[in-house]
Amino acid sequence: MTPVDFFSDHTFTMAFWGTTVIGMVAGALGAFAYLRRQSLISDVISHSALPGILLAFLTLTTLGLPGRGMWGLIIGAAATGTLAVLLTNAVARVPRIRTDTAMAVVLSSFFGLGMLIMQHIQNNPFPDKGGIQDHLFGNASTITRADLTASLVTGGLALAVMVLLWKEFALSTFDREHAAVLGLDNRVIDAAMYTAIAVATVIGIRAIGLVLMVAFVVTPPAAARQWTRTLPGMVALSGMLGGLGSAAGTYLSIAFGPLPTGPVIVVTLFLIFLISLVAAPERGLLHRRKVAV
Repeated sequence: MTPVDFFSDHTFTMAFWGTTVIGMVAGALGAFAYLRRQSLISDVISHSALPGILLAFLTLTTLGLPGRGMWGLIIGAAATGTLAVLLTNAVARVPRIRTDTAMAVVLSSFFGLGMLIMQHIQNNPFPDKGGIQDHLFGNASTITRADLTASLVTGGLALAVMVLLWKEFALSTFDREHAAVLGLDNRVIDAAMYTAIAVATVIGIRAIGLVLMVAFVVTPPAAARQWTRTLPGMVALSGMLGGLGSAAGTYLSIAFGPLPTGPVIVVTLFLIFLISLVAAPERGLLHRRKVAV
């Protein structure tokens, strides 16, 4: 399939731009989770978003509204995803409970609740329930113009929060004690940051699936870290790599497929990470070998 044929097809174009936006937003905001050594917080968010999506579906259906409306599902997913992050941090503050343990407990609990709600939906005659299970593994071909608009607006809002609170996010990430001395409430900053990361994560669940969204938040920052030493450079490059990997993966999955878009994007992001790990100046394995010799 030639690029001309690809971009002349509405479905392919929507999938391409939709996943590109998801990759850019998730990559940029994922840099802060990476620097805080909480990259897997996106896994908590994505899995904990499932009950929020399904509860939003049930609420909208009960009100006689379209159950799979993008805005309603995003709000539901962001609400439970943010709640899960806050709960994780609260549990981690309990003595003798590690952060990874808190993540595992909260993730599995919310995901289990989501699976119970999904079973309830599947066993009852709710209208418009077909395809609701796509949120588990994603389906980029279902992205519509309305979905793309919703992703652009919500992703833009998440990035705007990051820009407006840039100083606060940076201080809380690198020097929490200094931030407290300046009168900043780290808990409020954390809530704002994790809400933004939650939004960046949940906008991709419908297209990529909650199982694979963690790669969009983790892999681009890990690759960008090999090339740059500054926070602005890392955030910008992480967003660029996330968008580039998503765009390339979507094109490859369709042009040489049909192949599942989410897995192909994840593999593409992993290849970008490997190239960065090997070839990046100063930190790459090739440079280290030259220095060692």
